[in-house]
Amino acid sequence: MRKRVPALLFALLAAVSLVSACGTSSEARTSEDGRTLIRYQGWAGQVTYPELAADLGYFDKVALDWVGNTTSGPQDIQSAATGATDIGGAFNGAVVKLAAAGSPITSVISYYGSDKENFTGYYVLDNSPIRSARDLIGKKFGVNTLGAHHEFVAREWLARQGLSNDEIAQVELTVVPPVNAEQALRQGRIDAVALFDIWRDEAVARGGVRPLFTDGDLFGAFSYGTYIVRDDFLARNRDAVADLTQGTARAIRWAQTTPRDQVIAKFKDIITRRGREGESPDKANYWKSTGVAGPGGVTREQEIQLWVDWLVRNGEVESGKLTAKDLYTNEFNPYANGTYPENAGPDGKVVG
Repeated sequence: MRKRVPALLFALLAAVSLVSACGTSSEARTSEDGRTLIRYQGWAGQVTYPELAADLGYFDKVALDWVGNTTSGPQDIQSAATGATDIGGAFNGAVVKLAAAGSPITSVISYYGSDKENFTGYYVLDNSPIRSARDLIGKKFGVNTLGAHHEFVAREWLARQGLSNDEIAQVELTVVPPVNAEQALRQGRIDAVALFDIWRDEAVARGGVRPLFTDGDLFGAFSYGTYIVRDDFLARNRDAVADLTQGTARAIRWAQTTPRDQVIAKFKDIITRRGREGESPDKANYWKSTGVAGPGGVTREQEIQLWVDWLVRNGEVESGKLTAKDLYTNEFNPYANGTYPENAGPDGKVVG
């Protein structure tokens, strides 16, 4: 399995570690009204939970400073780790790898995951002879990026199905942009593919595909990704990080407790009003749920420790070098620190 880890990713992580070791600016800028400006990257056609929090008026001490859109979770957290931004979000396996490479970072809140409505499925064509993990040996398996959620979950499933490391190394993981993933599968350029969000729904609606498994089959309701900040930024701007986290937590909770049509309407309104070039609000119609397992993005230890253990098992992280407790905190989340009950809504009042 170690043979399959991209050398480029390790090079990037090493570069991040070097830059972090040399020092980055942890001095935050302020807005005209005295709020701490938080530099971040967005996603085209989507509303992030910090963006939702800002629109709902949940921040008291911070304001957001959008610097552009990211291309992937690993890129987003690398930007935060090198000081290009102040916050970034990615799959927890990528977060663990970044920390293991020497980057001093801390996860402060979970922001995406899987549930019965919001999940990643791993699909083949209906007429495909592939029925089991062993049938994938020597075949091409499409994922959106290497070193992130789809790759880790695919490898975990292959291992649970009994394939050895050498056999898993013979499954050719191939990067396919989500917008081209279904077409690549139907044209036979790949043999299986990870599909999620609008791309999963559209492929299933057109028919002719069937799932081998889903991430929910492996882990159930589970949060997969966290927002991270640099430790030096956290040390110098604790009040700002606390406000950023509590506001984002309340925004996630708002989305968890608000009817789906109202969430979609809010997302579409935000996307339309911000007027970013080439951006359409149409993708918001496919939003189903946050997928976040914990109330308001509270992180559970096993949601990070699972990937620490995974990387240790595969020789990518030294045993004992890291534990989940080294990598995350719920200190600033109002649904974990006693500010709000776990069953409260975004206003602190118990739901239902």
